[in-house]
Amino acid sequence: MEVGSGCGVSGVYLMRGMPKDAVLTSVDIEPEHQRLAKQAYREAGLSGFRTRMIIGPALEVLPRLTDGAYDMVFCDAAKREYPEYLVDALRLLRPGGVVAFDNALWHDRVADPDRRDPDTEAIREVHRMIREDDRLVPLLIPVGDGLLCAVRRD
Repeated sequence: MEVGSGCGVSGVYLMRGMPKDAVLTSVDIEPEHQRLAKQAYREAGLSGFRTRMIIGPALEVLPRLTDGAYDMVFCDAAKREYPEYLVDALRLLRPGGVVAFDNALWHDRVADPDRRDPDTEAIREVHRMIREDDRLVPLLIPVGDGLLCAVRRD
């Protein structure tokens, strides 16, 4: 599943790595983002039956999804909500599942202690939460704007 469908780029790559019978659940607050994502999926030759598009605020939608039903939760939406996305992701993931957060370096702001804006602080908080959670095996990939991943052990 992904939080934040954007224009569909992440969804295309996620689906290309999924089994042919798997379904991508994509949550986004913007109907236009989901329209663009669907268009990207079609243009990439990915079938519409492989997606489940849900329009709404992630913090309202995620609690309604099935516990332990997902192999991966990819987050690229409201940075201030990253810590809450992690809490939901841990409930949604199967053991061995992966949670991933885009923009984990946040334009080099995360490493700059003078940066105290709410988005940067929230990204720092999700780093701390993942690092301190014994159920998770963390990995920070420092390419582009950074990708923070964690495998759920239990």
